[in-house]
Amino acid sequence: MKRRETKKIAVGNTFIGGDSPITVQSMLNVPSTDIEGSVKQAVQLEKAGCDIIRIAVPDEDAVRLIPAIKKEISVPLVADIHFNYKIALESAAAGVDKIRINPGNIGSDDRVKLVADECRRRNIPIRIGVNSGSLEKNILEKYGKPTPQALCDSALYHASLLEKFDFDNIVLSMKSSNVAFMKEAYELAAERCSYPLHLGVTEAGTERMGLIKSAAGIGSLLLEGIGDTIRVSLTDEPVKEVYAAKDILKALGLGNYGIKFVSCPTCGRTRIDLIGIAKQAEERLRDCKKNITVAIMGCIVNGPGEAREADIGIAGGDGVGLIFKKGEIIKKVPEEILLDELIKEIDLM
Repeated sequence: MKRRETKKIAVGNTFIGGDSPITVQSMLNVPSTDIEGSVKQAVQLEKAGCDIIRIAVPDEDAVRLIPAIKKEISVPLVADIHFNYKIALESAAAGVDKIRINPGNIGSDDRVKLVADECRRRNIPIRIGVNSGSLEKNILEKYGKPTPQALCDSALYHASLLEKFDFDNIVLSMKSSNVAFMKEAYELAAERCSYPLHLGVTEAGTERMGLIKSAAGIGSLLLEGIGDTIRVSLTDEPVKEVYAAKDILKALGLGNYGIKFVSCPTCGRTRIDLIGIAKQAEERLRDCKKNITVAIMGCIVNGPGEAREADIGIAGGDGVGLIFKKGEIIKKVPEEILLDELIKEIDLM
């Protein structure tokens, strides 16, 4: 698929937009007063493969999180700020790599200029993030209620406040909990600007429904070539957001995020615990970085035949399983050691 052409933004040692890979983001959910817990969670996110980590900075005390976390991680850190331009300035001085703030919410032009000038001086990009609940009064009056066009107008209005002071190191997001709504808002913005877009379905829900809504919204936009960085919002542990985002990208063939799994839904021909084996395989190989396709198939009908394009896989028999590579059977082993033998073969690849 051909990606939309955008401005390329540097965020610390990472890039968003242009020809750079689509990045995965998540956000800490530890209270901002808990520095030790925040550092621990940030380290966990980096180990899980998170490319960019965001933290809430609700007050001046929370600025202390920035140097504490940056000391322990190597990926960029984003300060999420609302309303207070002083916190934005202090976060920049503390070494944050990116700031999330809406310029229209921090007061006079003088304040906007101070933030723009400081971020320009330090080469810190700003993400403008609007959602259905943050629309300006005049925009709501114009459209009567939140609409995709209203979201797009709001984002571009905030961007214009920075552009007025020659600042265009900007990333935009227009999130909604309504999948169709957010999709249209991003499509409108993609037509009207060349800024990189941060995709997400906000307030998507708990793990199951949140992943479904995020896959539908984020995935459909990525298939159109729209989107430069993504966050899957889940009411759950942030590490699960990272795994979910990586899985969406793997499903679309975007980026090298390790093993791609193919597995059949099973049927009456299945004679091994394929569901259990598939779940265990996915868990045990989650952190494997090899760019290969692994097939977990229930029987010879859906094994080496249908999954012949897989690099390696298994096909179940009656208490036994076949291990095959590129459609060619290499060994037959008992069910109880089938997964162990599969992983041994993957380790040798």
